[in-house]
Amino acid sequence: MPPSHVSPLGSDGNLNASFLQDPHTELAVTDADEDAHGNTMVGTVAKGVTTEPELLLERSRAITVQGDHKSGRAVVRIVGKYFPARALGGRAEEALKAHLRRRVLPEVGEREFVVVYVHSLVDRGDNFPGLGAVRAAYESLPAAAKERLRAVYFVHPGLQARLFFATFGRFLFSSGLYEKLRYVSRLEYLWAHVEKTELEIPECARRHDDELERRPLMDYGIEAADGRCMFDAASMDTSASLHSLRCIS
Repeated sequence: MPPSHVSPLGSDGNLNASFLQDPHTELAVTDADEDAHGNTMVGTVAKGVTTEPELLLERSRAITVQGDHKSGRAVVRIVGKYFPARALGGRAEEALKAHLRRRVLPEVGEREFVVVYVHSLVDRGDNFPGLGAVRAAYESLPAAAKERLRAVYFVHPGLQARLFFATFGRFLFSSGLYEKLRYVSRLEYLWAHVEKTELEIPECARRHDDELERRPLMDYGIEAADGRCMFDAASMDTSASLHSLRCIS
């Protein structure tokens, strides 16, 4: 059966279940390589050894390497809305570590790189893997890779996310990562750092960017896109006492 081309997001803006579950869905894999043990790897992941959590994360296309930073660095794009946190459940940390180790780092190679994290319309229940999983995935990176990471561009952070990381960021993440964080409130500001023609921006981020232009008070937390809290700080999977912050978006 020929592979089907299914969008990661459905018409309602949520993750498309058939995209994650259809075994015939075409994956975005490229070159074939061999690892140090001589095992054939397609895009650094051999199909025969890919675990279910890795496959879910691969199909979601939440984390991809694409485009170039204006200084010639590689760009790792992370689309929060695509991350299949609900489907992964307690296996998010496992999937993140494996995906970074087997897919992202080999594709980046020895180049310096930046991360573009697109936070637009992220929902805690559907898309957020927990701070513990994010922190563990970062700490699992080799020291050389951490050194080559030059910046993390946090697109559409929202006021509450800024406040949260300003308060707890240094405690939850190493200072090396925290100091590389750059907030980007609009897509137009991202193009000062990343080539516009080489980075694919999901439609949900473009729509959210347009809405922010029409309703600028959303930047200050005075007006919300809907009635939901994007993140509930009391359930962000961290040992820190965060119950005083109810919404992180």
